Amino acid sequence: MTVGGKGVVARWSVNAKAFMMTNQLTLVLAQLSQRVGDLSANMEAIRRVRADHGDADLILYPEMQLIGYPPEDLVMKPALIARAAALMEQLAQDTADGGPAMLVGSVMMDAGRLHNVICLLDGGKIAATRIKHQLPNYGTFDEKRLFEPGPLPEPVDFRGVKLGLPICEDIWSPAVAAHLRACGAELLLVPNGSPFEIGKDELRRELVAERVRETGLPLVYLNRVGGQDEVVFDGSSFVTNPDGSIAVQLPDWEETVTVATWHRTTTGWRCATGTVATLDPTPADIYHAMMIGLRDYVNTNRFPGVVLGLSGGIDSALSAAVAVDALGSDRVWCVMLPSRFTSQESLDDAAGCAAMLGCRLDTVAIEPAVNAFGTMLTDIFTGRDQDLTEENIQSRIRGVTLMGISNKFGHMLLTTGNKSEMSVGYATIYGDMAGGYNVLKDAYKLTVFDLCRWRNAHKPRLALGPDGPVMPDRVITKPPSAELRPDQKDEDSLPPYDILDQILHGLVEEELSVDEVTARGFERDVVARMERLLCLAEYKRRQAPPGVKLGRRNFGRDRRYPITNGFRTA
Repeated sequence: MTVGGKGVVARWSVNAKAFMMTNQLTLVLAQLSQRVGDLSANMEAIRRVRADHGDADLILYPEMQLIGYPPEDLVMKPALIARAAALMEQLAQDTADGGPAMLVGSVMMDAGRLHNVICLLDGGKIAATRIKHQLPNYGTFDEKRLFEPGPLPEPVDFRGVKLGLPICEDIWSPAVAAHLRACGAELLLVPNGSPFEIGKDELRRELVAERVRETGLPLVYLNRVGGQDEVVFDGSSFVTNPDGSIAVQLPDWEETVTVATWHRTTTGWRCATGTVATLDPTPADIYHAMMIGLRDYVNTNRFPGVVLGLSGGIDSALSAAVAVDALGSDRVWCVMLPSRFTSQESLDDAAGCAAMLGCRLDTVAIEPAVNAFGTMLTDIFTGRDQDLTEENIQSRIRGVTLMGISNKFGHMLLTTGNKSEMSVGYATIYGDMAGGYNVLKDAYKLTVFDLCRWRNAHKPRLALGPDGPVMPDRVITKPPSAELRPDQKDEDSLPPYDILDQILHGLVEEELSVDEVTARGFERDVVARMERLLCLAEYKRRQAPPGVKLGRRNFGRDRRYPITNGFRTA
């Protein structure tokens, strides 16, 4: 078959051809990234896939592929809605050439109501539109604020095949799939914008298996890839046959376009077995999420690279390793900012990290600035003992220095605090919290240790960094310290991390009370103090940079607490 030009052959001009195509369907699965709001770039990506697969019958794209997901309040702009409508018409006109039809997601206004939709583009027109019925309104999702739900969707008749087109959340409860089955749907094609979370691969598989068992229908689960601010999408798209077997499994984290060949059998449609990729286990999936989130944030916002303070400690070492793996060593600039409390061990470990990663390392001593501030504040501070104030001044001097380098050279400042510290306020606002992005924001301290050990033993599949270890073993084994006073250790102020992280998981991830966490074997006074610190640090977290969402309750999108808050459970 020739597509385009003088040799166009109408697909349905010969009855025998129509009959054959009714019993065999060539479906292209386009697991793509998106750039929210860049409709032209997203449209060109849609067209490139179609140009490369001219012999296919139908191409399925992820949720909202035309405008990017999640669009948040961008969809409140009438200009975006109008632009999206115009481009959807242009894409529809593309299909007048006799080539593949397309299923493209976008937003659409109807009778003054805004909807999340999927459009079937075929024969030079928008042949059908289906509206998302179940609108998620939890965690990272806020769709009920933006969209109106559609009715329970009817199947779409595509060249003799009744297609069910539930959109993402539509399959998280049985109603939509059951309705489509009752209305005669033969095949469920599901475009998704499903962010990464630890353990979500298994959750998706179980969910799809339930819908397949309930309906007896095969299901295509197509997800987007790439980072968008704090959320990152892992792809991991797959096809499940009516017997529950996985016919096709796309890889995680990578843009992938593959062809799924379907045949009508006496018991319904079945997908021929294709490539079945192996997905990342934990913690490889967490590491890749950090890499992809940082890579796309830096590249999409057109930073030349990143700069970060490399202290010789574990958090900055992991942040530097992720940055090099995501961007390449030539785009990562590390700066050691020693004070009189910085040990030779830390200086050596920072140098070791930079050498192993192959990235630039500069040293800027902060003692002149510390002394200058001491002189400036002598009169005001007279009669007051040195305390946390002087420690925070050191941290803020480091923040100002790094921001100066960022401003002068354009590199984005990468912040390095972990979730354990951010939970209890063990971070200095306008100091070590200064920056544009933080890959550790949703990683507890014990997760940081696990990731460092893993990265020293494994090179991630998509990494641009070096083979072999990326930090000295001592970085992982030595006691953590901010080094803001003599012989300081994190455990001077906090419980040991193997205890702290369990307490925080209960308070943050599970929303348990002090008594409920205490019942797990912890000292009540310690748990109550951690709850108090957690609440008091809310104002800091409101001013923290964005960072990769890893779990189900990240600070920011998932967990939105009032700063002024008098409620405690103890």
